[in-house]
Amino acid sequence: MAGETTEGALLELKLIGDIAGSFRVPRYQRGYRWGELEVKRLLNDIWESTGKPYNLQPVVVKRDGETAWELVDGQQRLTTLYLIFMFMRREGLKNVGPPYSISYDTRTKSGNYLQELDPALADSNIDFFHIHAAYACIRAWFEQKGPTPLKRQEVADDLFRYFCKSVRVIWYEAPKGLDSTTLFTRLNVGRIPLTDAELFKALLLARSRGLAGTTDRTHEIAAQWDSIERDLQHPDVWAFVADEAAADSPTRITLLLDTLAEGPHGRARPRFHTFDALREKVEKSSPETVWNQVVELHALVLGWYESRDLYHKVGYLVAVGQRFSDLVALASDKTKSEFGAVLDARVRETLDLTPSGIRALSYEPDARKCARLLLLMNVETVRRMKDSTERYSFRIHRRQGWSLEHIHAQHAESLTTVDQWKEWLRLHRKALADLPSDDKVHRKELLRRIDDVGDKIDRQVFEELARDVAAAFTRADESTAATEHSVHSVSNLALLANGHNSALSNAVFEVKRRRILELDRQGAYIPICTRQVFLKYYTGADAQQVHFWSTQDREAYLNAILSSDGGVGAYLKPEEPLS
Repeated sequence: MAGETTEGALLELKLIGDIAGSFRVPRYQRGYRWGELEVKRLLNDIWESTGKPYNLQPVVVKRDGETAWELVDGQQRLTTLYLIFMFMRREGLKNVGPPYSISYDTRTKSGNYLQELDPALADSNIDFFHIHAAYACIRAWFEQKGPTPLKRQEVADDLFRYFCKSVRVIWYEAPKGLDSTTLFTRLNVGRIPLTDAELFKALLLARSRGLAGTTDRTHEIAAQWDSIERDLQHPDVWAFVADEAAADSPTRITLLLDTLAEGPHGRARPRFHTFDALREKVEKSSPETVWNQVVELHALVLGWYESRDLYHKVGYLVAVGQRFSDLVALASDKTKSEFGAVLDARVRETLDLTPSGIRALSYEPDARKCARLLLLMNVETVRRMKDSTERYSFRIHRRQGWSLEHIHAQHAESLTTVDQWKEWLRLHRKALADLPSDDKVHRKELLRRIDDVGDKIDRQVFEELARDVAAAFTRADESTAATEHSVHSVSNLALLANGHNSALSNAVFEVKRRRILELDRQGAYIPICTRQVFLKYYTGADAQQVHFWSTQDREAYLNAILSSDGGVGAYLKPEEPLS
């Protein structure tokens, strides 16, 4: 555990049936408090393991004599297991009871009640009440699983076999010099559990301690562990490799350990699978061998981070849902150039578009594909800046969240409140007043109509005004634009950070251009392609119309996206031949 000595610690998996001795619950702990939910969950978890190896939460103890233990953490779990053993013996389902005993420093009668379980005394003491309620819950569970005596016997036989053959606790014997109260507080205030990483670290250090004729590597490994954790805590390093499952992990080295442990992902991953898998690797090889594999994974991550090409390709793939562990597998036994080619193929698979497919994309049915395409466009634009130290910020990308925004919104139907209508008119009036126009009379009339609205605005008045204002910011050639340049086509979409108000989201190009410039001046992070769109970077100088987003602008933007030199063309699938 971070900041705590592991000198003298012991970590192992212990079958429920092998737990023995006397356990003393110290005075700094409260009494038994599990309710029906927790008791049933424990029974169901064990039952549903169906005899496969299954690990319960850790039990943390300190030696208190030859066969006696101070129970630092796990009282609720061990007490419930004790009651299950007691139920099976008292009901004649098994002829043996619990293999261990439990006593209490400050509640001596509770230890006796665990054995007597007298229902007449259940209401005389809060501890008795919870113990008896848990016992009643165990009885109800057995009756539900085994409605007949014969069936109930089968349930007990199976459960007892699981206890003795497959269900284990992670047994953590804390170092003798570690203060019990401090350890208990750390584990229970805010319910911070022992993690796979902490358990593996304790195992690794315990097994790396020098025996006769060997070198003690504990201090070296502990220092390396802290160094790896510091490197992965760097926000930019973490953001480009941390997949969805690992993103919020407080212990970053867990990503490397989970990758090394392999196995199922997400909810299908058994509890403490990583610790169990790495423990087996340690036992089959050596602590040094397994630790060296962790160190090599760490070096791999830093190598990817230092490579401009790999950083952007790996970061994009992780951002669109690829697992870090899968990318590590792709890199196995490959040179840097071979791995780069494999990543290109994987990017092509995730994009899954042809040139004509891009031209056919539309905001409403294809929003996810549009967002992925524009993300790649932004990442590739930055990656190709060979003489720049700028990198695409996957850290900001993850932190802020991004939305597809129409570069020029011709409609404002989604605005539904008076405040939204007023804000939209305020923003557009300011832009309209500065708009160069050959028809100054028409512009003056529009400004007067906006000023006359005041508080008398309603939906009909707003929609008529919004239609006429939008028309003033729309070039005549747009009315005859091809279908591929409709308001919802990808040639009219860009990535913007979430959080812009709805009036701005439905604004015309000129209003958005002003807002983008304002945000840029304030130091806000604007994706590079979004900035270039509103600065007319993609449009030839002879076709510049700074206040409008015309058909020419859209065609130039779309061509830039399709380009193999500056866009995503290198990752597009070839067109299927016409039959």
